[in-house]
Amino acid sequence: MKILLFSHSFYPNIGGIESISLMLANNFYNRQDVSVIVVTRTKEIGSQLFPFQVVRNPSVKEITNLLSWCDVVFENNPCLSMTWPNLLMRKPKIVGLQTWIGAPNEKITFQQKLKKQILSDYNVVTACSSKIKTFIYNKAIVIGNPYDSNNFLQQAVNKKYDFVFVGRLVSDKGADMCIDLLNELNNFNVNQYSLTIIGDGPEMKKLRKLAATYNLTNQIRFLGFLQAEAIAKELNEHRYLLVPSRWEEPFGIVALEGMACGCIPIVSDGGGLPDAVGKAGVVFERNSLLSLIQSTIQLLENKEQQTNLLAYAQAHLSLHTEKKVSQRYFDIILDTLK
Repeated sequence: MKILLFSHSFYPNIGGIESISLMLANNFYNRQDVSVIVVTRTKEIGSQLFPFQVVRNPSVKEITNLLSWCDVVFENNPCLSMTWPNLLMRKPKIVGLQTWIGAPNEKITFQQKLKKQILSDYNVVTACSSKIKTFIYNKAIVIGNPYDSNNFLQQAVNKKYDFVFVGRLVSDKGADMCIDLLNELNNFNVNQYSLTIIGDGPEMKKLRKLAATYNLTNQIRFLGFLQAEAIAKELNEHRYLLVPSRWEEPFGIVALEGMACGCIPIVSDGGGLPDAVGKAGVVFERNSLLSLIQSTIQLLENKEQQTNLLAYAQAHLSLHTEKKVSQRYFDIILDTLK
């Protein structure tokens, strides 16, 4: 079987789509009698070598030759700017929706309208969450995102910290709500809870100022940007992961990463975050500080709820390993070729 995998962005760029494309390419390549070629618009090569071929920023002629070579086309998110020759060549094609095509409450562009309309031309459409399916293409098959189970796993360490936030420091991610929550918990409870903020971005200065305003500088650690191994180590030392996104996340892999390291995730109900935590996390009303506070206090006071959530985690995580998710995609490819 010859699989042509299109990913508009790829290594050395960093992001969800890039990591999923790499994971799928590796897993497809490692199967018997399977060849895979990755096609991307990313020009940079980077230092990493791959066992499969990567074609960067190809011409129309190169794409046409690759389409002639392959048995099936897989697009990790629609890549019409590269795959349009297949509208004529008609090779079997599958597309995985990993993010919004025109996010909720945003004005949709002509290009986004075209992408939505052309989804019915694919043999199979998958979506990373039920919200993506509902909003973009109701006939999609939901396949949740995988997490890096090699880096993110529970270790025998002391849970010496309370809350942790991991993400880019922009207003849509809601890190300020974590600081507001800590302040309210101080007012409500005699316990002095801790908060760690991992990540960097334009809101850093504002967040530090907010922490100082509440006199919380001794309770909050700002660690900046960390690599995956360092993030996993920190998550293992925390009890609760806060994901208070104001933006409707397409999925929310960070919730799985925290769960895998023994954290209980507390997430907003926007987008795919409820899918990401399943029965193993707490969900509150998006963009509502009151809902976040109430949900967190209820969790802190209910040890039985905490025990139950931690008990659900392993079964939920087993559905999101790289091996499990890759197999689901590969089964769809096999069914398409039949």
